[in-house]
Amino acid sequence: MIIQENTGQDNNEYPPEAGACYSNGLKKLSKYFIDFLLIFIIVIVFGIPTYVLSWVQSFGESIGFAWGLFGYIYGFLVTGPLEYGVSFAFLKAARGEKPEVKDLSKVLENYWNIILANLLCGIIVFIGFVLFIIPGIYLLCKLAFVRYLVVDEKMDALKAIQESWNMTNGHALTIFLMGLLAIPIFIAGILLFGIGIIFSAMWVEAAFASIYHAASSSRKSQVIPAI
Repeated sequence: MIIQENTGQDNNEYPPEAGACYSNGLKKLSKYFIDFLLIFIIVIVFGIPTYVLSWVQSFGESIGFAWGLFGYIYGFLVTGPLEYGVSFAFLKAARGEKPEVKDLSKVLENYWNIILANLLCGIIVFIGFVLFIIPGIYLLCKLAFVRYLVVDEKMDALKAIQESWNMTNGHALTIFLMGLLAIPIFIAGILLFGIGIIFSAMWVEAAFASIYHAASSSRKSQVIPAI
C-alpha cells in the first residue's frame, strides 16, 4: 500500500508551467489586491531615500559620490532585503494564505543570510553576463528560488544557492519563459498611463511565487511505503 503525501496548504493544484503560474498569480492578485498594494506602497516609501540620493548624486563629483555611495549602502541593507519580504508575502498568497504587511519583517529572522545571498547572487549573475550574456541568463534562472529559500526555509546563503540550483532542474526553461512573458506585461502596464506598472509588477511577482510553490510542492510530494 502507498500513501501520497501532500504538503500543499491550499486546494489549488497546478503544474509548474508558465501559463498555469501566471494564471494562479492573477487569481491570487485579484483575491488579495488591496493587501499586495499596501505592501508595495510601503516598499516604495522605504525606497524613497534611494531615489532622492540618486538625484542628489548629480550635483557634483565629490558630494555626488558620497551621497551615491550612501544610497547604494541603504539600498543594499534596506530596500534589497525588503524585496525578499515582498517575495515571502506573495509566496504566502500562492499557498492560499492571506499576505500581511508584517510579512515584510520576516527578513529580520534571517537578515544577514539574506544580505549575503543577495550579494553572492548578484556577483554570480554579473560574472555570467560578462561571459557573453547567455550564461548570465541561465544563472539567473537557476538562482530564482534563492530568495524564497532564505526567507521561508531560513537557509543560509550558500545552502539556499545550492538548493535553488537543484530545485530548478527541469524548471529553468519555464522560469526563462516566464521572464519573457513579463516583458509584454510590463509594457502593457507602462502604456496604461504608467499606473498599470504597479499591477504588472504584482502580477509578475505572484507568478514567480507560484512557480516556486508548485516546484516545491512537487518536490516534497512523494510516494512512500506504508508501515
